[in-house]
Amino acid sequence: MFSKYAPRLRCRCNLLNKSVSIRCLSDKSSDNNPEKENKVVAEKEYKTPSAGSYHSPWIILKEEVKSITGAFTTGHVTPARNIIPREADILVIGGGLVGNSVAYWLKKRNPKGVNVTIVERDYGYTRASSMLSAGGIRHQFSLQENIQMSMFTTDFIRNIREHLSVLDHEPPDVQFHHQGYMFLANKEQAENLETCVKLQRELGAKIELMSREKISQKFPWVNLEGIEMASYGTQGEGWFDPWLLLKAFRQKNVNNEVTYVKGEVVGFQQTNNPGSHIGSSTDFQTLNNIDIKDEEGNLHQMHFSLVINCAGAWAGEIAEMAGIGPGKDVFSIPLPVEPRKRFVYVIHCPNGPGLEAPLTVDTNGVYFRREGLGGCYICGLSPEEVLNDQSEDKEPDISNLDVDYNFFEEKVWPKLAYRYPQFEKIKLKSAWAGYYDYNYVDQNLIIGPHPKFRNFWFANGMSGHGVQQSVAIGRAIGELFYDHEYTSIDLSRFCFDRIMYDEPVMENFIV
Repeated sequence: MFSKYAPRLRCRCNLLNKSVSIRCLSDKSSDNNPEKENKVVAEKEYKTPSAGSYHSPWIILKEEVKSITGAFTTGHVTPARNIIPREADILVIGGGLVGNSVAYWLKKRNPKGVNVTIVERDYGYTRASSMLSAGGIRHQFSLQENIQMSMFTTDFIRNIREHLSVLDHEPPDVQFHHQGYMFLANKEQAENLETCVKLQRELGAKIELMSREKISQKFPWVNLEGIEMASYGTQGEGWFDPWLLLKAFRQKNVNNEVTYVKGEVVGFQQTNNPGSHIGSSTDFQTLNNIDIKDEEGNLHQMHFSLVINCAGAWAGEIAEMAGIGPGKDVFSIPLPVEPRKRFVYVIHCPNGPGLEAPLTVDTNGVYFRREGLGGCYICGLSPEEVLNDQSEDKEPDISNLDVDYNFFEEKVWPKLAYRYPQFEKIKLKSAWAGYYDYNYVDQNLIIGPHPKFRNFWFANGMSGHGVQQSVAIGRAIGELFYDHEYTSIDLSRFCFDRIMYDEPVMENFIV
């Protein structure tokens, strides 16, 4: 199937070629000063024409070649600076792992029939949750959907060369370390742990329940005081490099003609569609245009049919721009996603637990895992107030990515050294901070369309699980778009409606 944009592109290229020819002829025959004339053209302010529901090819060509019309009078062409397309079938806001996965699965089903554009304000990913995470993947959750999503990601990564390889490029490798996860439990936590492990096993996860004796035999570096049992993932769990997975997705998406735009979303325009559904008198509102600010501060307007919010920690801000939250009735309910800062500390301990140590989570939430082969480990802890009573009083300041080293000295290290005595003698090497896209209602994914803005879809709120769930989320969005239902993993419980009706779906295994 030929792209519906192909005739437009051919006409545009032909006109550009003719303009370049005029420039060459003029260069040979004109006695005017080319440098002076070129400077005058360049200094003219470039304004992007407004987008709309439809523009004829002639109008689009006429507007977009305004920057080169000087060729007919001066003989010099000023290259158009507008690299942001005017239209997109599907616009994905956010170029992290979730956004790239969504684009991949949409193009995989129909490579030539759908146009997908990703807009991202920071392709350096300096604040992206994906790039600043610990890269863990586990099947040990309390909800069936979360277990299944992570299991699918494991299978996808194992066969990543079949999915994301591109001709004439190196096969992708995300450096998956299969060391597993281990959750320690005290007496109060033991019953819940057993229940969760039973569910995980029923779904096919390879999780082993370990008694105190088994823990002592396999992992003698654990201080078992207060420990009743542990759950240990023997297959499919561990950690990988999120950047390498993102790179592989982007490489495949470029090959599949996904358009990448660098810019910041600053606003939406909406329309009211009375009785837009057959047999219904209900009015449905849709968003049709989006305002994007480029690097130079120019404002561009893009028309779309469907927009998917994959903006990570800033998804709540995007939803608010669209009118979700500050409006009336159903629009008064905001998307409950906000950035929460978390710290990751790198320590050096030559006599630490060793190469076979899994990513281990203590009863109090302190975790650690090996980092490389040189005796380094990474560790961290969510604020105690969040773990205990959901208080926000002690949440770190999110205005920057500064690291709180006192938090390590006072909260993390004492707990780490108590449970694993080898860590009594360590050297703090470095640290970094990153953001959770934190769903403050139930710490779970929100996915699917808004109940009123039917062409505004969510893929937000994973609360630290986005890296390991991104692949499955992308597939689910693809199924919802093409099949109008979830055909692999039923994520219906994670729709926005549960927020509206105050029916949270709680996950017990939050790290």
